[in-house]
Amino acid sequence: MSVRALAAEALADIALSGHSLREVADRAFPRLPDSRDRALLTALLNEGARWWPRYDAAIDRLLDKSIRRNDPKIHALLVIGLIQLEVLELPAYAAVAATVEAVRELRRPRLAGLVNAVLRRWQRERETLNVALDATPATRHAHPAWLAAVIARDWPGQAEAIMAASNVEPPLMLRVNRNRATREDVVERLTGADQAVELHPWLADGLVLPHSTDVTRLPGFAQGDFAVQDGAAQVPADLLGLANGQRVLDACAAPGGKACHALERANVHLVAVESEAKRIPRIRQNLERLGLRATVVTGDAGDASGWWDGKAFDRVMIDAPCSATGVIRRRPDVRLHRREADIPALIAQQARILAACWELLAPGGSLLYVTCSILRAENEGVVGAFVAERADVDLVPLSLPVGQAAGIGWQILPGEGDLDGMYYALLRKR
Repeated sequence: MSVRALAAEALADIALSGHSLREVADRAFPRLPDSRDRALLTALLNEGARWWPRYDAAIDRLLDKSIRRNDPKIHALLVIGLIQLEVLELPAYAAVAATVEAVRELRRPRLAGLVNAVLRRWQRERETLNVALDATPATRHAHPAWLAAVIARDWPGQAEAIMAASNVEPPLMLRVNRNRATREDVVERLTGADQAVELHPWLADGLVLPHSTDVTRLPGFAQGDFAVQDGAAQVPADLLGLANGQRVLDACAAPGGKACHALERANVHLVAVESEAKRIPRIRQNLERLGLRATVVTGDAGDASGWWDGKAFDRVMIDAPCSATGVIRRRPDVRLHRREADIPALIAQQARILAACWELLAPGGSLLYVTCSILRAENEGVVGAFVAERADVDLVPLSLPVGQAAGIGWQILPGEGDLDGMYYALLRKR
């Protein structure tokens, strides 16, 4: 099957059936032995998910009658066609011809003429159609309408920049394992392998690569010299104030990046708790490759009765389950799967985990609450409500080179410092 036909099948699964981009891509890649085809498929799926809200709406403008329900793969193929023309800027003659041919591969030959006509009409009317799509924030920035409205409410004056940044492909960031190598050593080996790389200006363990690449092929990966981790996710290790001998809890640990970073920073006894058993192997794999040890437990961070040994922790980190609205640039399918109705349940879960983990913290200890959300209700709303109910909490002021103080805590918005959006609040127990 051609790349475009395969991409249409996959994108329909992502956008119309709720499957994750990673899951669908992992299933599709083995069907394409050629690396160039896999690269094109990656681009079509990432940009297709990123820009679906815009070009899905465009297809409705180009058709007299929707085919989304009866022919979801062909509808997705039309979106793929517009992605090629508008986002990837492939030669029009080749993109249209290959997309029409994919209709036949998808066993819908009678629709080949329709697909050709729609793409040709787009080419004729693209200027007028783009103006119409740019008229509202939801289609201008390819965000669901509810999310565009919440961002505008939470971040007035910054909403346009936030949504625009969420549509920019992020750089690839690495975290050097200081137990195995220095940043300078890793840079030397990578540049020797013709890989462009720079030291991050203020993250002590961070390196920046301009584009995504297969990191498993880079020198030092197999030896555990570094891991992939966005810079915003490297900040918690700086905020926790880690020291040798501490007992540390990573309450929502998968896939283990922040836990591993903590272990690279200090000789601590770390307990990594994860509620989903299927995600535990990933944590163990990361620990093993990086040469680190931790106690890994399957359990509910909001109810420690099934896994806690009764010994208090000096440091607790909660990377709470959240809307993931701060990492849409890295996980574009979030915009397709997250619903406004999900938020109250997430807030309740965050509050439950925060309250339960506070009871495990030793007096004088610190708890770091983190989300990759930009929604105030999940961040300062949750922490503020918790602090208001407790008499034994001190808020620790935070300041980072990028981002801004929230009502409580610190918020990095998507793209600030070329980082993902992330929220932090540091609480000390009296």
